[in-house]
Amino acid sequence: MERAAPQLSTSLGRITISTGAITQIVSQTAARCYGVVGMGGGPRAKVGRLLPRNRAQGITVSGEGDSVSLDLHVVVEYGLNLAEVAATIRSQVQYEVERLTGLRVAAVDVHIQDVRQSA
Repeated sequence: MERAAPQLSTSLGRITISTGAITQIVSQTAARCYGVVGMGGGPRAKVGRLLPRNRAQGITVSGEGDSVSLDLHVVVEYGLNLAEVAATIRSQVQYEVERLTGLRVAAVDVHIQDVRQSA
């Protein structure tokens, strides 16, 4: 469930960043990570979809104040070390969200929903 959009406050006013914008950053960053072949649909989806479809699927953003928590459901290429792929996703997503938005990333939870051969 998505909460209110995260905000940054400055002496000149407030900056609100939509969860949709953050979702796009997370989606594009995760897609570039080695070993990711698709995004999952979350805990209720049967099977993850391939990347060219709706890449925002499987991403949940929740934020409070100037920090965000992220939940990602991914499909990873068969034969790779799942812990290493998840650690890379977590690190890259945190770095890019903080760099592009100025928000603090409180948590990045990576759920490996499926493993499959890349095409």
